[in-house]
Amino acid sequence: MKNTNLHSARKAKNDEFYTQYKDIEMELSHYKDHFYGKSIYCNCDDPAHSNFWKYFVDNFYALNLSKVVCTYLGEESYATEYDGIGESSKRLIGDGDFRSPECVEFLREADIVVTNPPFSLFREYIAQLMEHEKKFLVIGNMNAITYKEVFSHIKANHLWLGLEHPKVFVQPDGSTKAFGNINWFTNLDNRKRHEEICLVQSYHENKTAYPMYDNYDAIDVSKVADIPCDYDGVMGVPITFLCKYNPEQFEIVNCNEHRRSSSVPEKSHGLVKDKDSAINGKPVYVRILIRRI
Repeated sequence: MKNTNLHSARKAKNDEFYTQYKDIEMELSHYKDHFYGKSIYCNCDDPAHSNFWKYFVDNFYALNLSKVVCTYLGEESYATEYDGIGESSKRLIGDGDFRSPECVEFLREADIVVTNPPFSLFREYIAQLMEHEKKFLVIGNMNAITYKEVFSHIKANHLWLGLEHPKVFVQPDGSTKAFGNINWFTNLDNRKRHEEICLVQSYHENKTAYPMYDNYDAIDVSKVADIPCDYDGVMGVPITFLCKYNPEQFEIVNCNEHRRSSSVPEKSHGLVKDKDSAINGKPVYVRILIRRI
């Protein structure tokens, strides 16, 4: 099933998808040290349905949190807070949109934001987190990497992918729907970012498997598993590379610095895609240009 189904569904006001408790538990297990003494803000979560809220209340003392706050979009929206002793709620003046002044104020006060935001507003959502210099752990579509507003932060090493891949989401009627290509996006450090990719393929023994792009001085590597161990030049790799990206092993390079022709337009998003990623006139899917350090 294509991810566009989830993307489109999230645009519908009467259609919601909830993250499963087990998926939250699996991902957050990798970051427990980051939460010590911190205040958590779930700004797209109704406590009546949110497993993010339930997880943080259940694990409040285990994580040694200071407080948890939830707000959500609705005709009658509330801010709900838990401080380890009790729960309190207050009616919001606005509709609980994460961009509203009330919710922005909660954001300013929070240490870490954790939620499943609207995919259709992911660009704006990430921009807000970056503007307020917040730590975060949120769910998004893998294709969000191709947004210039997101990739620029990845390239600058201000944003990266989490470790797990949620696949099944729950609908308000209790039924479930499975989607692929969903990831966690975060700026909390994790072990994966320090694990080197094991390189076993050879460029020099099989050069025909690594053709050069028509418009860029870089070889194409169609699978992350095929990144050669004996090539020090620039390589184009699939966006799935970011699931294993170690910034101590590779650097993401500026594609504009490796254009072969001035007729190829500059790419502000920093990715090689569309017809400019062609090999012998045939375009390939989106590529990230990298080089071994």
